[in-house]
Parts: sequence; structure tokens; C-alpha cells
Amino acid sequence: MYIPKQYRMEHDEAVQMMKSNPFALLITVDEHRPLATHIPLEIREEEGKIYATGHIAYGNMQKKTLDNNRDVLLIFQGPHAYISSSWYESEQVPTWDYLAVHAYGTARILTKDELKSALDKMLTHYESHRENGRLWGTFHPELLEREMKGIVGFEIEITSIQAAAKMSQNRNNTDYQAIVTELEKSKDQEEIQVAQWMREQRKELFK
Repeated sequence: MYIPKQYRMEHDEAVQMMKSNPFALLITVDEHRPLATHIPLEIREEEGKIYATGHIAYGNMQKKTLDNNRDVLLIFQGPHAYISSSWYESEQVPTWDYLAVHAYGTARILTKDELKSALDKMLTHYESHRENGRLWGTFHPELLEREMKGIVGFEIEITSIQAAAKMSQNRNNTDYQAIVTELEKSKDQEEIQVAQWMREQRKELFK
């Protein structure tokens, strides 16, 4: 991913963005063409390494590319928004602000026990805070066994990360304030999130 120096995201911030935006695009290549699947992932840090765990349908042909594959790409998309140049002091062209992370790594297929553990953790993550949340132990074992036959679990050890935060860092303070003000008028949650991110970067402008 091409990232001008001023838009490069720090490593820790990139990892946090992966955790906050876990619905990612999994990309691999077979003998003929790239393959992609949109999937939720669990991101964990362990002994200085980063891992992404997930699963795809058994019928998904991409499963054949996940066994000991060193060339896997995960794309995480954060909030993004169109930025109108009508908000600037001087005449400029419009642009698009965004957060994005490309994580490269090595994939392997999970064993049945590892898949059970991964699914248990995912349910705990998304269900434990809910009233009557459906945790692993609340399902009938036969149902879980049947459903597990329809998926393939995998783990990706992340080996490199490229992360971009293109969020109008190149604009002067007047333009920057105007962008935030205009985005905050929107009813679109993505635009509001971009404004919130920008506020955090130049807090002194919004006291």
C-alpha cells in the first residue's frame, strides 16, 4: 500500500484499529486468480506476536489456499469520508479521508480442538455482555458438532503491517477545523467517526 510519510500510522495504533474493526477482507491467491472473503476475525497479541483467527465455509474454495500459506493479506477498513474542497479557505480539489490497515502473514488450518477454542472465545467476546447471551455452553453439543462440519478454521500469524491514516494532516488549522465542523453536521456515522478521530489529533483547536 502506498503511504506518504505524513499518513503512516504507528504500529500500536494499527493493531488497535484491527481490533476495533475486526470485519476484514481475507485475500489469497490460487493457481489462477486472487480470492477474497469478508469475515470477522479475532485479533490477539501473544509473546510479541500478533495473530488473527477466523473461519470460512467448508464449501469456500479459498480454504485450499490457507494451509501453510506465507502470502496471506488481511485488509481492515476504518471510518472514511468524502472531504469537500468547498470547506477550504483557498481553492483546492476535494479528497477522501480514511483509515486502513493491510496485514500480511502466514496462515495455517486449525485443528478441531483449536477451532472449538476459537469459536468459544468469539462467542464470549460478542455474547458475554448481552442479556441471555448465547455462549458455547448454552448450545446443544449435537448442534455445535453439526455446524462445525460446515466450516474451516484458520490462524494467521501477522508478519508485517502497513497502515494509513489519511486524515487531512496536510491541512492548516483553519481548514482542519472547518472539515471537522462540517463532518459533525452529518448524520452519517462514518463521517462523524472521522471527525472524532481528527478532533483527537488536534485537541488544542477544539477547546
